[in-house]
Amino acid sequence: MKKSMKHLFLTLSMFLGVSQLQMAQAHHSTTMFDHAQSVTITGVIKEVQWTNPHVAIFISGAIKDEEPTVWLMEMTSPGNLTRVSNWTRNSAKVGDKVVVAFSPLRNGKKGGALKKLTLESGRVLTTDIRAQEAANLDEAQGAK
Repeated sequence: MKKSMKHLFLTLSMFLGVSQLQMAQAHHSTTMFDHAQSVTITGVIKEVQWTNPHVAIFISGAIKDEEPTVWLMEMTSPGNLTRVSNWTRNSAKVGDKVVVAFSPLRNGKKGGALKKLTLESGRVLTTDIRAQEAANLDEAQGAK
């Protein structure tokens, strides 16, 4: 009985470990965004979620003369934003008028990976973490 319980426990542990690893890899993938495209919307920030694992900003805005709708802009974690970009928790606030450039979702829904946010004051906040990570990877490979 004990041997079969151990076997069951090990099998379940392996299954759960693999499942969690697959979920983590899928979660951190950016393949849902079309990074070859850049879309721009103009609007007003409705909500800022400065939380892990990803900062999210909800913007009521439109492309050109379309009817405004709420768009979800996803970014990296708060730690990454403060470490490698010019963001802080208070950089963009509810009610701010903004122009946002982003890589759209491939499925056509209203959202994307935020690349650049320009406030009405003219201040520009960037979040092109992919480019920054690529530069770091290039440096690391050159150091070999």
